Order: sequence, then C-alpha cells, then structure tokens
Amino acid sequence: METIDLRRDLRHLYSPKPGHFELVDLPELNYFTIVGQIEPGLGPSTSPGFALAMGALYGLIYTVKYSGKKRAVEPIDFPVMPLEGQWWLTGGTFDLDHPDNWEYRMQVVVPDVIGQHDLESALTELRRKRGDLPEFTGLRLERFAEGKCAQVMHVGPYATEPATLAGLPAFLAEHGLVDLVGPAGGRHHEIYLGDPRRAAPEKLRTILRHPVAAI
Repeated sequence: METIDLRRDLRHLYSPKPGHFELVDLPELNYFTIVGQIEPGLGPSTSPGFALAMGALYGLIYTVKYSGKKRAVEPIDFPVMPLEGQWWLTGGTFDLDHPDNWEYRMQVVVPDVIGQHDLESALTELRRKRGDLPEFTGLRLERFAEGKCAQVMHVGPYATEPATLAGLPAFLAEHGLVDLVGPAGGRHHEIYLGDPRRAAPEKLRTILRHPVAAI
C-alpha cells in the first residue's frame, strides 16, 4: 500500500514561526471543500449550519481515506491534512472582531490521485449510511492555486488574532506588497493546527494567511 504523506511533502507551507511573518507561494493543490454562511447574530462556534457543514466535510474525507485503503488495485493511504477556512463578506467590510454573516469556504488538501469518481463514490456511501442530507450537495473537489501569501503562526484564542495581524502592514511595506484581504476581494485564511474541543484556548495554534500582491 502506498502512503501519500502531504504533511511531510507540504511542511514548508504549514510551519511558520509564531509571531514571525513569512512569504509563501501556494501552488495548485487538490481540495475537498464546502461553502456556506454564518447565520446572523452567530459565530462559527455557535452556528448550527456550520457544524453540519463540518460533519459533512469530515465524513467525506474519512470515507475517501478508508475506501482508498480497501482498493483492490493500487490501494493508498494518506494522513488527513489540517482543516482550513477562507472567510470573507460579500458587499461589506470583513472584520475579524465581528463574525456575524461571514461567508466561508472550508477546505482540506487531499492527494492529487483523488478524483471526482472518489467524491461521487464517497457521497453514495455517505447517503447510504446517513440519508440524503442537504449538506452533501455542497461538497466539492476543487483545484486552485492561492498564489503569493503572507502568513504567520498565531498562538492563542481566535479572538486575539487581530493582535497578531497588527504587524502585517509593516511587514508588507518592507517587501513592497499590499494585503488583498478586504476591498480588494481577498479572503482571510486560517489553518487550524489545534482542536478547540481539546486544547486550552491559550495553546491553540492557527496559521493566518493573507493573499498579497506587489504595489
């Protein structure tokens, strides 16, 4: 059985130092994704729709992972990559301090050998086990390249992310770059290396990633 270890192969994209900004160039990668919007007055941790979306996304990933190991020909295994979230607000100003009505695309990188047929087979299996849940219709396999980004490791609760990002403007000015998050249409990107259900808030590790461009 072949093991495809994206955690090892892509380590250089997922290991910034705490508090130190760095530039990375994200190539085209393969993702399982699901999109949605947080309900008015709620946040990601209290949104029932978001919880259902996460259940569908992880159900898909683990169904594909286990079915890959059972292939009669060329079976594969792969460690599950961290959950990532891209966040934005259409027609408004994205503000980390106010998660109300945020739109999202939650995503997990998967090996290039995973194709549309794997998605469709997994959805068939999920519907057999769980029923035809509405969330399943939003699951996608997408390939895209995020391009040049600035990123930093944030250590602590999600609510203190703005303090970590406060150093981004000076870092970008030093490199002749501008932040594309906000009016330029870029999306605030978070990669969750800690589990808020298990880790103390002050120990959570989250990569904060913003697309950038030359001035």
